[in-house]
Amino acid sequence: MPYFELSLLNTPLAALTYASEIPLEQGQVVEVSLQSRKRLGIVIKQVDRPTFETEEITAIQSTYFKNWQIEFARFISEYYFCSLGEALGLFVPYDGLSDEAGMTLHGSIVLSKRQEEAFGFLKKHPVSLLFGDTGSGKTEIYMKFFEEMLAQGKRSLFLMPEISLTPQMQKRLEAHFGDAVVMWHSKLTKKQKEKALEKIRSGEAGIIAGPRSALFLPVDDLGVIVVDEEHDDSYKSSSRPRYHARDMAIYYGKLLKVPVVLGSATPSLSSYVKFPHYRLKGGHFQSERRFEFEAHAEGITPKIESAIEAVVAQKEQAMLFIPTRANFKYLICSSCGYTYECPFCSVGMSVHRYRRQVRCHYCGYAEAIPQHCPECQTGDLVSSRLGTAEAVEYFHEQRPQWRVAQFDRDKITTQKKLKELLHAFNEHEIDLLVGTQMLSKGHDYHAVTLAVVLGLDNLLSLSDYRARERALSLLLQIAGRSGRKKAARVIVQTFNAEFFSAYVDTYERFLEEEKLFREGMYPPYKKLCRVLFAHKKSESAEAAMRQMETGLSAFKSVEIVGAGKAPIEKIAGKYRYQILLRADKSTDLIRALKTTKVPLAEIDMDPIEFG
Repeated sequence: MPYFELSLLNTPLAALTYASEIPLEQGQVVEVSLQSRKRLGIVIKQVDRPTFETEEITAIQSTYFKNWQIEFARFISEYYFCSLGEALGLFVPYDGLSDEAGMTLHGSIVLSKRQEEAFGFLKKHPVSLLFGDTGSGKTEIYMKFFEEMLAQGKRSLFLMPEISLTPQMQKRLEAHFGDAVVMWHSKLTKKQKEKALEKIRSGEAGIIAGPRSALFLPVDDLGVIVVDEEHDDSYKSSSRPRYHARDMAIYYGKLLKVPVVLGSATPSLSSYVKFPHYRLKGGHFQSERRFEFEAHAEGITPKIESAIEAVVAQKEQAMLFIPTRANFKYLICSSCGYTYECPFCSVGMSVHRYRRQVRCHYCGYAEAIPQHCPECQTGDLVSSRLGTAEAVEYFHEQRPQWRVAQFDRDKITTQKKLKELLHAFNEHEIDLLVGTQMLSKGHDYHAVTLAVVLGLDNLLSLSDYRARERALSLLLQIAGRSGRKKAARVIVQTFNAEFFSAYVDTYERFLEEEKLFREGMYPPYKKLCRVLFAHKKSESAEAAMRQMETGLSAFKSVEIVGAGKAPIEKIAGKYRYQILLRADKSTDLIRALKTTKVPLAEIDMDPIEFG
């Protein structure tokens, strides 16, 4: 009887051996039993009869993984320190449908001379960066690329950072490419996913668009991969496998010898340094954008209120960015200074007035809003750090005639709600849109003549080597949503006007200066890795950290930048410790980590979060 080594999907287990009376090929999906539970496994290879007893494979599925998918998954498994089964769990298998459907175009994309130059540049390089201002026509260039690929009988993969971007982009793509477009994201129903997969597997889909999960679809005849808003942090997975979709798109392109285009108005320094870029300046609309800075703590000031009032009076629209959702971020005692924290996490609770509760945004724990300080029993709990819901409530009370809407994850819980809100805003049924970072995500708002940005100083003061880049990029992305057709004001509430004003018109100058700041210390010149340890007992987490720290200290090519308690010491009842590592090459880090890894260690290669 033949024996096969299997990787079990979505499990952290190493490969297991099973028997099968039927010969199997590498990549076939099979069903097996493991501790009386049914599991799906992937055939990795045939092996000799083992010395131990094995169970038989119970069923063979019609789906299978191709060699490129297994090779891709192996790289993810090695680089991001997860099992092969966890890496393969990202991918959608093939199912044997033929790839013969034809695709039709609706007209042809016409580019300007500058766009044609950019398009020619992108076609010359295996990986390139389109560094284009907001409104400069990056999407038309992408679409021209897609058009060319379709004419050659090839497909295109179009990655966007979040599903919040998909409704407008779907409209634009379908207007030109019709049924050749398939959108893929987590908010699709089971039936919608099945329909999308059917189009992808049959070859009917020529353009596959979506957030990072779209990278792992079973696409043959790929001609180009486009990663839009490549700077966006949501391309990085926060759970295992902790991959970065932009970096994996680049690896995928090399694996299949397919060109990769990265695009952004505020590219990451990493991409700017590593890849050739084409600078596309200006926009379709030659309107002015005037930046004004107000040195004030985070809050709605008379200047901001009067600016919004002037815009509403002119029947134009405004946007207000606040980094915090809900009502307020923290409750602090007016008598003793106690901060009301989550009982399971070492973070302050957020106030959600409309739910009449305080909620932890880390573990989800919620309770009724406390009336008095639990520490001193006498003081009142006062709020700090303005949130989106509080701002909306304020305007509803003070300016009931204004049509104000909230745009964050508390309100936009479904794709339907997202489409409805964007439609209402573009139809001018909303005067003021108050939101979090969702506001910055590449939407086209044509009547916005005022953008107000609060809370940038909080971002700028984070203990993160990218704090300056993240704060400036966010400001420019939000500002870029305004002034599309008419002159716009951008009011920035900050005590760091000197920093922001120096770069709002010259982001490339910032990138050139940031190079000097990072060289020899931080990415892209050095590789970083964060190793996390979490346990219900603080001493157990610390002991695991110290054990690994001792092992790592023997590797001279790897620097231990720091080891100790994580900035947020406790989350969901588990105490957290961390080690931050730095090296010249990722191979040095991987070698050291493989040798010293302990069971409690969770490894985050190329981390973007340090809190």
